[in-house]
Amino acid sequence: MHEDFERCVRAVQAKDARFDGWFFTGVVTTGIYCRPSCPAVPPKPRNMRFHPSAASAQQAGFRACKRCRPDTSPGSPEWNVRADVVARAMRLIGDGVVDREGVPGLASRLGYSVRQVERQLRAELGAGPLALARSQRAQTARLLIETSALPLGQVAFAAGFASIRTFNETVAQVFGMTPSALRERARGGAVQAQAGMLRLRLPFRQPLCPDNLFGHLAATAVPGVEEWREGAYRRTLRLPHGSGVVSLRPGPVYVDCLLWLSDLRDLSRAISRCRWLLDLDADPVAVDELLSGDEVLAPLVAKAPGRRVPRTVDPAEFAVRAVLGQQVSTAAARTHAGRLVEAFGEEVVDPQGGGLSRLFPSMEVLAGADLSGVLAMPAARRDSVSRLASVLASGEVVLDVGADWEAARAGLSVLPGVGPWTVESVAMRALGDPDAFLATDLGVRQAAEGLGLPVSAGALTARARAWRPWRAYAVQYLWATGDHAINRLPVD
Repeated sequence: MHEDFERCVRAVQAKDARFDGWFFTGVVTTGIYCRPSCPAVPPKPRNMRFHPSAASAQQAGFRACKRCRPDTSPGSPEWNVRADVVARAMRLIGDGVVDREGVPGLASRLGYSVRQVERQLRAELGAGPLALARSQRAQTARLLIETSALPLGQVAFAAGFASIRTFNETVAQVFGMTPSALRERARGGAVQAQAGMLRLRLPFRQPLCPDNLFGHLAATAVPGVEEWREGAYRRTLRLPHGSGVVSLRPGPVYVDCLLWLSDLRDLSRAISRCRWLLDLDADPVAVDELLSGDEVLAPLVAKAPGRRVPRTVDPAEFAVRAVLGQQVSTAAARTHAGRLVEAFGEEVVDPQGGGLSRLFPSMEVLAGADLSGVLAMPAARRDSVSRLASVLASGEVVLDVGADWEAARAGLSVLPGVGPWTVESVAMRALGDPDAFLATDLGVRQAAEGLGLPVSAGALTARARAWRPWRAYAVQYLWATGDHAINRLPVD
């Protein structure tokens, strides 16, 4: 979008928050870059320069606006709706792959050479993977500076910087202030969390309907791993350097996030996964505009606009839970998953004294586990769980935010006991494919029948072509026609 100069100018002049994250505006007379909705007086068009990423603006010599804080805007929805190499790379960079594995590791995951990845990212985003990762480290550093009491030296290494000197130089260049000045500036209005916790605000594009989003997560919560407590969804996190516990509470303009981590190097990954879980980088206006063009869906969209797709913080975990949930009730699926957790999950301490006690078992543990005395189900289904865990642990099938959607579908489809419903559920909620469609799902079929839509899988799939590329969101509106706990916020 950043190449459409006139459209970008109109968005800036209108201070349209819907375009936050789509592009960034560099102002040549001030040397700063802003989000489109910046409350300052818009600059003259001749002084505007548009960039596709914060990293691109930073490389061009602009520093972040202190008023609108463009580094905290929602991410571009482009990266979550596309399946090409640039979108996959951006999702992986957001999940910290460059920090952990370097650019060669990123390229290897994508199946391209380092040179090819560099070229494609620079062509579309104006910055290479190292610059994009550096921009993310700067944002993580700012969060730690402003929301924690950690010494600045610890902040530098927790944010992923190799040296304090690089940390100081990057923060000063990106934000136009030293780390100590940033902390001093934040002290006046910062919201303090309890000891050991970080309190963050996760922005999103409005509207957002929390009912099905948080309702689904709460209704399917696995005991010990997830819970709904005092108006918030809480769960444990398995992260690259350790474990974590997060509490997410819906609000009118942002999601309140209370986060505890055993290793602060996992902060950016934890935030990225929480945003992914809640689908916070979606563009609800574009989704609802298309779905409202269907006379059957239009009333459903008008009643509760802004439905998101409830996702997961761990794609492998969700795949196992999807197999456990085949042809059984939500309660039975929770019971099966809870038994796995009790038998094989690693113990954690809930820092808030709640009901969280374990991490979901790793695929390596499940692959070698004897499930016969744990899962009360047919032997064939237990074998399906074991086989799935084995191929995920070995890397034979890759399920992560940067996975190739069609390759993952193909890898899952050949596994015994994994049918179309499971494959599409994983594509929708674990891989984030916005066009995944559960034509055989009981709730979808019941909704279709009640709305006068075709009920057979083939006919309904044909009818749903008009909803592309947002069929996963159409599923949310169809599910919402039923009287099920997944469609409403729990009552404490």
